[in-house]
Amino acid sequence: MEKKIGRNDLCWCGSGQKYKNCHMALDKKIFSYALEGHTVPRRDMLKTQEQIAGIKESAKINVACLDAVEKVIKPGMSTQEIDDIVYKVTIEMGGIPACLNYEGFPKSVCTSVNEQVCHGIPSEDVILQEGDIVNVDCSTILNGYFSDSSRMFCIGKVSDAKEKLVRVTKECVELGLKEVKPWGFLGDMGQAVHEHAEENGYTIVREIGGHGVGVEFHEDPWVGYLTNKGEDMLLVPGLMFTIEPMVNMGSASIITDEENGWEVSTLDGKPSAQWEIQVLVTEEGAEVISW
Repeated sequence: MEKKIGRNDLCWCGSGQKYKNCHMALDKKIFSYALEGHTVPRRDMLKTQEQIAGIKESAKINVACLDAVEKVIKPGMSTQEIDDIVYKVTIEMGGIPACLNYEGFPKSVCTSVNEQVCHGIPSEDVILQEGDIVNVDCSTILNGYFSDSSRMFCIGKVSDAKEKLVRVTKECVELGLKEVKPWGFLGDMGQAVHEHAEENGYTIVREIGGHGVGVEFHEDPWVGYLTNKGEDMLLVPGLMFTIEPMVNMGSASIITDEENGWEVSTLDGKPSAQWEIQVLVTEEGAEVISW
């Protein structure tokens, strides 16, 4: 239950304005959706202008890391070299790699190759080969604010099948982004994502999804991609989350490495792809914060 605020009290967002001149109208609109039975975000899930500004600064580092990797990634490079680049750029720009030591994760970035779905651990022993596809998932902390995004890279010349998987997965994210509008629903985005994947003969991983992000690494809401239009959480200006469907060429079934407890792969050994963007719901639509 949200704390009741008087019209002339200071707004909960920290703006210094009276509630009636700030978030009161927005809160009333959210409450009207809740009365209709919709899932609505808590106040603490809506980012303030101060928080958004801090998160955008963090995202500058995150994007710079992925840009740096994109310039040099090639056959013969180890995934440890990718980790070294991300660590170096992050530290030089004043940030902290959010992945490093997160719940025991040993590296600064996730590098997931071919059939690996996510959470691939960089290693000197994993050498990128001509024809591989790899997801580089980067997350950054700056002054307590978090950013998170990932990109797919095709190493040298890849097969037509892998190229299509990577391309269609990116299209899924782009189509999902178009459905992120104030007073719509997360399910609008989810339906756009899974319909495009399925139309191309692919499956979506069910167990792992996107998440809120910005003040913490992983926040509410949990974001799935097998939902339908009009379902799931109401999209309210200030809500921030990731769109990051994991799209498999074969079955949606996955398995986690029992030895390291991190690396997730497709059960059938077929390739998987993922692009991730960090998105802010605005009054006009959506703003991509990190990509």
